[in-house]
Amino acid sequence: MFTTIIFDVDGTIIDTEEAILKSLQRTLKEELNMEYAKEELTFALGIPGKETLKRLNVVEIDRILSIWSQAMLAFVDDVKVFEQMEEVIKQLVSKQTKLGIVTSKTNQEMTDEFEQYGLHDHFAEIITASHTEKHKPHPEPLLACMEKLDVQRDHVIYIGDSIYDLQCAKGAGVKFALALWGSKTETGFEEADYVLREPKDILKLIQ
Repeated sequence: MFTTIIFDVDGTIIDTEEAILKSLQRTLKEELNMEYAKEELTFALGIPGKETLKRLNVVEIDRILSIWSQAMLAFVDDVKVFEQMEEVIKQLVSKQTKLGIVTSKTNQEMTDEFEQYGLHDHFAEIITASHTEKHKPHPEPLLACMEKLDVQRDHVIYIGDSIYDLQCAKGAGVKFALALWGSKTETGFEEADYVLREPKDILKLIQ
């Protein structure tokens, strides 16, 4: 069916929800004396850190972003690769499936938060928030990844867990598969072309 699969990272390959929310909560409290419940910060999942801080009306965005990134490292024990995911990625590679990543993480965040899991080399192209001017939900990063992979959109599917991922895929004219293990809900994802209930369901996309 599909010869190319492009992945989101947070909430799709690795479970970073707790680490993102706890580190943001701590940073806002310690640096700006702004108190939020974790539930109030869930909008931050799936968009670049700079955009999150803009929406929170933070003035010193670069300084606070740097502190937040460092704070993430304190919650490394809360981050893990989703069960089955490593084996699924290896199987996709063995079947000559082209793999890419489009993420809202920056280059530095990918180095700090993703490369340690040893999955980096399985992906032919990785587009981060450092590579494009516009970010999800805009289709630019996904289109950039497809161009680098030299693939036709009919052969591509994007897998993600957030509404921004869905909108990005639709804007780029490619199919979208919802990673239910990350989103935890189908509500709001009625336009998803596929709903994947566990990572091994990804293998059905290439049969």
